[in-house]
Amino acid sequence: MGMDSRIEIKVTNPKKVDNVVHPVGQGHATSASSPPQPSASSPPTDGRGRQQQQALEEGLRHSHGRGRQGRGLIDYMPFKNWVPWLIPGFVIANVVVFLISMFINNCPKHSSSCVGRFLGRFSFQPMKENPLLGPSADTLEKMGALDVIKVVHKHQAWRLISCIWLHAGVFHILANMLSLLFIGIRLEQEFGFVRIGLLYLFAGFGGSLMSALFIQAGISVGASGALFGLLGSMLSELITNWTIYANKLAALLTLIFIVVINLAVGLLPHVDNFAHIGGFISGFLLGFVFLIRPQFGYVSKKHIPTGYIVTSNKPKHKPYQYILWLVSMILLVLGFTFGLILLFRGVNLNDQCSWCHYMSCVPTKLWNCKSQQAYCESIEYQNQLNLTCISNGKSSIYNLSGESTSQVQQLCTKLCSR
Repeated sequence: MGMDSRIEIKVTNPKKVDNVVHPVGQGHATSASSPPQPSASSPPTDGRGRQQQQALEEGLRHSHGRGRQGRGLIDYMPFKNWVPWLIPGFVIANVVVFLISMFINNCPKHSSSCVGRFLGRFSFQPMKENPLLGPSADTLEKMGALDVIKVVHKHQAWRLISCIWLHAGVFHILANMLSLLFIGIRLEQEFGFVRIGLLYLFAGFGGSLMSALFIQAGISVGASGALFGLLGSMLSELITNWTIYANKLAALLTLIFIVVINLAVGLLPHVDNFAHIGGFISGFLLGFVFLIRPQFGYVSKKHIPTGYIVTSNKPKHKPYQYILWLVSMILLVLGFTFGLILLFRGVNLNDQCSWCHYMSCVPTKLWNCKSQQAYCESIEYQNQLNLTCISNGKSSIYNLSGESTSQVQQLCTKLCSR
């Protein structure tokens, strides 16, 4: 995908009345962000006084950004800068899983027209079968691809998570991992590995859940849902921490533009845009929960050296931040709960929404959005034999109790050829 996270957001210059710290017993205030102002008890601004003030300002410039205290000025660093290691670890894990899937695939054992046969068992499936240069669909299914039939009827809910670590081919994993590095490292540097790691996993789960509710033909793999979750969290982080940014409107418009472009790409055929939408919505809500910052002007007393008092009494967060946190948490819990209930009841939301399929693919004269895959499977459940047939995104379940094996096969072929 063509995501880009290189968005410059500058922090506003602090106001003179914000983040002010008084040394005990002194007659003037000093700030980490502005030079000291003369007060009634300050010496006259003669040549010596001006030199002292210039020296103080010079000390501030040299100490700014290094967490030091220079010549009576406090350089207050409100946010910790984390060293990113989890996102690079996720990238390595995805690459390792892809290599394992290629090793298990072993194309030369099953086909004589593999691509890159010099790679041995790591060679790729024929281009007509997988144009992304990767393993077969059967291999991906064995490795844990999202298969709605197995999730619902064989209780393999773990596929909702395992599928985000699998990729269909070299081009697929290359695009996703580059996007993950550009977006994820910046977020981990600012918010740490715990919050970003949880956000990535929950957003990926949300994308898989929405995909399973709308696309029930074939299998689905990829980290795109989790990536869109990170992108959505960047948007909500900007909104909830609105007071600490300067060029907030430009950043907001840029993020919206990037989101619209990437979602528009999902309208092409053979792209699971429902996973993108589900991941983005989940990440957007999770951003209000995990990425909340103290408001501008708040000073934590534990960072103030002994002998200084704080004149700013601003609360840590604004009321709207608490409201967004609470509403987002409620929507996440309700969304995941009802989504899982609908999924395990075998509900296909395409049957309830006649136009929703256009969110994943818009037909044109250049391509057809109808799925060419048909899938039938007979499942014995509670001493009853049921046949589930999925064709063109719609599912049908037939009770086959009392039918012979040959009759089941004939019915399956007839239904899935429609």
